[in-house]
Amino acid sequence: MNVRFLAAKAIDEVRIQKRSLNTALPKVSREARPVDRALLQELVFGSCRWFFYLDDLVNTYLQRPLSRRDEETRTLLVIGAYQLLFTRIPDHAAIHETVEAAKELKLLKTRGLINAVLRSISRDPKPEISDDDIKASFPDWFSAKIENNWPNQAMDTMRASNAHPPMFLRVNTSKVSREDYLKTLHTNQILATETSFSEKGILLEEAQDVDKLPGFDEGLVSVQDEAAQLSTKLLDLAPNLRVLDACSAPGGKTCAMLEAEPSLDVTALDQDAKRLVRVEENLARLGLKANTIASSAEDLTRWYDNQPFDRILLDAPCSATGVIRRHPDIKLLRDPSDLKKLAELQLHLLTSLWKTLKPGGKLVYATCSIFPQENARIIERFLASEPSTTLLPIESDWGEDTGYGKQLFPSEQGHDGFFYALLTKDTK
Repeated sequence: MNVRFLAAKAIDEVRIQKRSLNTALPKVSREARPVDRALLQELVFGSCRWFFYLDDLVNTYLQRPLSRRDEETRTLLVIGAYQLLFTRIPDHAAIHETVEAAKELKLLKTRGLINAVLRSISRDPKPEISDDDIKASFPDWFSAKIENNWPNQAMDTMRASNAHPPMFLRVNTSKVSREDYLKTLHTNQILATETSFSEKGILLEEAQDVDKLPGFDEGLVSVQDEAAQLSTKLLDLAPNLRVLDACSAPGGKTCAMLEAEPSLDVTALDQDAKRLVRVEENLARLGLKANTIASSAEDLTRWYDNQPFDRILLDAPCSATGVIRRHPDIKLLRDPSDLKKLAELQLHLLTSLWKTLKPGGKLVYATCSIFPQENARIIERFLASEPSTTLLPIESDWGEDTGYGKQLFPSEQGHDGFFYALLTKDTK
């Protein structure tokens, strides 16, 4: 099966049918030969990452704009241009295989156009990618919003969001020290360094398949971004506390809590039963136990047993704009109206879960968004509506203090974008 054809199918599921790559890519990957799957992922992720920039570039080679009926042609042109400008695939092979994909898609009327445009691009000097080009690879609304919200961090954030994501590990220090595991990695010719902010984090110089990581199956390490690792320390855990991890899938934070304090009584909640299976698999690999419940967090009647929690982690559903480098389809899926809907959901979740927190208990509100609308403004609104709440300071050397929590921005060779706020329920 032609890899460019499969890449186009996956991207059009995202662009036209508004499905995530988490859904679209595995489906087409099954049709690819195992030897072709890495290339398929590269073409899909890279084309999504640079879609808006490449679409603008392709338009400069067209005598007239493509019509709405030609969206499959547009996608193939972007895939072809991505190969020519961002990969080491020989130009002749990239053009030939993309034109062959047009045949499989039965694009008989535009096959010649695809061939001509890609040949023209290949004849011209490859452009040096500038900051303006990086900005052009984002939807206009996104670049305008980040420049308005974070003028000093906007360009660095967009650069980092277009980079290939680094791979971080969280060391299970109940089984091995970070120092000893780093030595084991180096013995196995895997270059890595310790992270700056997470005491259990390791940054790999190159991403690895987990089956190549020493002791992975035995639970010595897990894959988790450094920013996500910071939640455990904020929770201020102690033995035998009752803890809720709302929106818990795929379970990285649930497992990190239990690694730190195995005696915790943890409830891991997620509305997606299929994703909750991932939580259970991670718990099993690490030899940990938690109560897993498939339910929407705000529907307390379905899952809450009226026994309040000492600690709650609400890693709220969000725009995921801090992890675009890991999920470049976000550029094609999100629009400004999503932020308003998500903000209302986030506030509703926070308000609902607050009822389940003990007086004196602590709640960590987290998102992987970079927009204040989903972060500081949610905490500001909640504090104004809930008199029993106190915002606690986050004493750390990481993040930008927003007045309502700490904002982390994605870094090219560092952590993802994340927001944290720490709240406590008054005892009076």
